[in-house]
Amino acid sequence: IIAESKEGDANNVVMVGAHLDSVDAGPGINDNGSGSAAILEVAKQLGKVKPRNKLRFALWSAEESGLVGSEKYVELLADADKEKIALYLNFDMIGSPNHVFFVYDGDNSDGVGAGAGPAGSTAIEKTFETFYNKRGVSFKGTDFDGRSDYGPFIAAGIPSGGLFTGAEGTKTVAEAEVWGGISGTAYDPCYHKACDNYGNTNLFALDVNADAVAYATLQFAMSTFAVNG
Repeated sequence: IIAESKEGDANNVVMVGAHLDSVDAGPGINDNGSGSAAILEVAKQLGKVKPRNKLRFALWSAEESGLVGSEKYVELLADADKEKIALYLNFDMIGSPNHVFFVYDGDNSDGVGAGAGPAGSTAIEKTFETFYNKRGVSFKGTDFDGRSDYGPFIAAGIPSGGLFTGAEGTKTVAEAEVWGGISGTAYDPCYHKACDNYGNTNLFALDVNADAVAYATLQFAMSTFAVNG
């Protein structure tokens, strides 16, 4: 499902996406009702705002089948239309019960896994970091490992970023000291399971991150200068 603002510079598009599907085994409330709900609410609220840049919201299909929806979307874009996309923001699992506030590592400052994102991705990362700093919320980088819908955009050279609160990975002792929760346990013990229901969402994490989604989307709706000049 693609929806975009009526106003804003059509040659400088800010895309915001989350996948709408879940695995067969579970309801998918954290994965990825959390991200989908957040961008739906942000889109609703931004209906009151006149953006300078075109805003385009995407609810992707078949992410769980291998990023099928987002890959097909990017594949079918003409080169000229790809060049019009200033940046892409991705929100997949932003309310994990045993959460850490992860920000995608646009500049590869953590030096793990994949390299940096396309030029401009660093500015996206810094925007989210600014939000968390203003809130007094600790955050941590996470690698662009290609497991979510930012993957096809990065492959096309489009600056990308976003938020994540953890999936089947295990929370460390050091992380538990910062963000609370239970060390030695998955960030989301119900990842891809039937128990990923309404009770599986950490409402504090979701509330903070929904505001972060709004903060970054609104900022880039008004100016992408830090990303693409």
